[in-house]
Amino acid sequence: MSKRLTSSLILFLVLITSACGSPMKTPDIKQNPHPKMRYEITMTIQGAPGPFDAISGFVQYKVSNDRCVPLTPISGATLPPEKSVPLELSHVSDDIYKGSLYVDLLQDEDYYGLGVCHWAVVAATVSLKVKKTYFSPDLFADNILKQSSETRYFSKKQFEAAGRGELVPPVVSGVLPADYKNFKPEWQQDMFPVTLSAKEDFQ
Repeated sequence: MSKRLTSSLILFLVLITSACGSPMKTPDIKQNPHPKMRYEITMTIQGAPGPFDAISGFVQYKVSNDRCVPLTPISGATLPPEKSVPLELSHVSDDIYKGSLYVDLLQDEDYYGLGVCHWAVVAATVSLKVKKTYFSPDLFADNILKQSSETRYFSKKQFEAAGRGELVPPVVSGVLPADYKNFKPEWQQDMFPVTLSAKEDFQ
């Protein structure tokens, strides 16, 4: 291979690497100073075989109109910005926790000079920790805006195995009701439900 060809190849690889390693600037995401679209989130845990080590949550937001975002180098795809915000949950009773989120928490803004980017809620997710395992039910945007609920079923055996420090997946997302109904009765008896629901509480 000639020196000229070798130099050209090296230059090409450097350009490719630079382009791939130089992502778009991260926008300065601001919070809406006066959010109003508030929803109360209620979590109900039924029949868990023991207490959880910790309970936390977060709300995921994402820019909904990707035309306000420039194309990424090489791939030509758009990567709309995302942001996660903690969801604080308070223990109301033995089985019930409550928290709240704002759909309009983040400020719509022209971040890239291509028009205003509009933020939307993607989902509210809760993490129920047992040792190194997280049982994670979630409530997606459609159910939040419809003020409806979503139930996930989790295995008691997995809970107990996690408590003993045995090998369990680090994140367990649970089983939806449609799948739960198809389980054998003995499998259903091994499961406990966690329900997340939303209620409008505009300010």
